[in-house]
Amino acid sequence: MIFCLATTWGEDNVGKLLTRLGLGLLVALFGVISYFTNVVENPVTGERQRVQLSPRQEVAIGLQAREQMAAQHGGLYPDRSLQRYIDQVGERVVQQSEAANSRYPFEFHLLKDPQTVNAFALPGGQVFITAALLSRLSSEAQLAGVLGHEVAHVVGRHGAEHLAKQQLGKTLVNAVGIAASDSPESARQAAILAQAVNQLVSLKYGREDELESDELGFRFMTEAGYNPKGIVELMQVLASARQGGQPPEFFSTHPSPDNRVERLESLIDRTYPNGIPANLEEGQDNFARFVQFRLPGRR
Repeated sequence: MIFCLATTWGEDNVGKLLTRLGLGLLVALFGVISYFTNVVENPVTGERQRVQLSPRQEVAIGLQAREQMAAQHGGLYPDRSLQRYIDQVGERVVQQSEAANSRYPFEFHLLKDPQTVNAFALPGGQVFITAALLSRLSSEAQLAGVLGHEVAHVVGRHGAEHLAKQQLGKTLVNAVGIAASDSPESARQAAILAQAVNQLVSLKYGREDELESDELGFRFMTEAGYNPKGIVELMQVLASARQGGQPPEFFSTHPSPDNRVERLESLIDRTYPNGIPANLEEGQDNFARFVQFRLPGRR
C-alpha cells in the first residue's frame, strides 16, 4: 500500500500524509485521555463526573453569559416586586435544601419574553424563567418545581459535563481535520460527521440530565417545604402547552412530559407511602397575590 502511494505521489507526499495522520492521532489521544482522567465526585449527588472546569470557573462562565442570555429573551422583566418574589421562592428552594451545600451563588432572573415557554440555567448558578412560562403557572409549588429543577442542573454540574464533552468533540473534530487536510471536501465531511456524533452523545446525556434534575428538583422543593404535586402539575402544564400549538422551547432539550409525570408520581408514592404530608405547601393564595395582577396575559 505504501509502495503504491509512493509510486503515485512520491515519497515526500507519503511522508507528509503519515505525519499528519500521526499528529491527528496524537491530538485525539490527548483529548480522550484528558476527558477520561478529569474525574471528580459531586459533593451533593455523590456522582463521579468528568469535568474540566472548577466551580469558580463555572461561576465566571455563567456571569459572562448572563446578559447575553437575557437579551435573547427581551431582557429582564421590569417589575421589581415580581422579581423579588421569584428571588424569594428560589432562595428558599436553595437555602432550605441540600442545594445549599453546593455553595454556588445562585441568582434568579425573570425574563420579559411573553412567547417562549421555557426555563433554563447556566453553569455556576444563573437561573432564568420566562414570563411566558410563569403566566401558565397557578401555585408557588409549581414555581418551586421549575426553579428546583433548574437549580438541580447547576448542582448536578450538568453544564460543566456538557462543556467537557464539547471540548472532547472539538479535539476529535480537529484531529479528523488534521488527518484529512489534503482534501478540503473530505475534511469537511469528516468534521461534520464527528460533530454529528458528538451532538448525539450530548443529546443522550442531556435527556439523562433532565431526568436526574427532576429527581433532584423534587428533593430540593420538598426539603424547602413545598408540595411535590407542584412539579407534577408543572409537567401537565407543559404538556397542555404543547397540545395547544407550537411546542414550548422547554421541549427542545427536555424529555416527554408524559413519561416524566409517571416517573414523578412513582417517586412521590415511594417517598410518601402514607400520603403527602399536610405541612407541605402548595401556595396558591400566595402565588395569586404576587403574580396574578402583575403579569399580563396569565392563563
